[in-house]
Amino acid sequence: MNNSGWQRGIYAITDAHLMPDDDTLFSRVAAALEGGIALLQYRDKSVNQQRRLRQAQRLKQLCDHYDTPLIINDDVDLAKAVNAGVHLGREDGSIAAARAQLGASAIIGATCHDSLESAAQAVDEGASYLAFGRFFASRTKPDAPPAPLTLLREARQWQLPVVAIGGIDSANIGQVIDAGADLAAVVHAVFGSSSPARAVFRLRQAVSD
Repeated sequence: MNNSGWQRGIYAITDAHLMPDDDTLFSRVAAALEGGIALLQYRDKSVNQQRRLRQAQRLKQLCDHYDTPLIINDDVDLAKAVNAGVHLGREDGSIAAARAQLGASAIIGATCHDSLESAAQAVDEGASYLAFGRFFASRTKPDAPPAPLTLLREARQWQLPVVAIGGIDSANIGQVIDAGADLAAVVHAVFGSSSPARAVFRLRQAVSD
């Protein structure tokens, strides 16, 4: 596993509406991996456990091929089944319990929204990274509370990778990186593109400009 490379760059999150079938999901993820994403999160809120396990297993194979960590959204059992990391929202269970189940080397992310208090608790429980947002209007979670960009710099006090999420694209990604984010989490900016590889390249280029 690329233990240090995942800590900076583009954090791509899958979307079952944008990629409703296996072929679309796997082809777009492969293209995003080819483009050079730092992390991939599999996010699927469906109750079809057999489908989710099959897709997660295939995504883990793709991620391993590109030496890129796979993170499972909100499902510690599925993460354990495919030997992946997990991302937990504030209502999705204990980070400490996930750490105990997945082990010391697993990547475990925490949603902190706009709260440094939540971040402090996540750090105490053993989180690997801290995610804040939304910072811009989001199509994925339009009702998510807005967060100030100043939060990103404040969150660096814990010396963990800081993730910005919410409406990020090539036009505004520079703002969150300049404000202190290590990783920019994106959905539509990559998987809403007809060419995810080119989309990742544009995002990475915007950060380096």
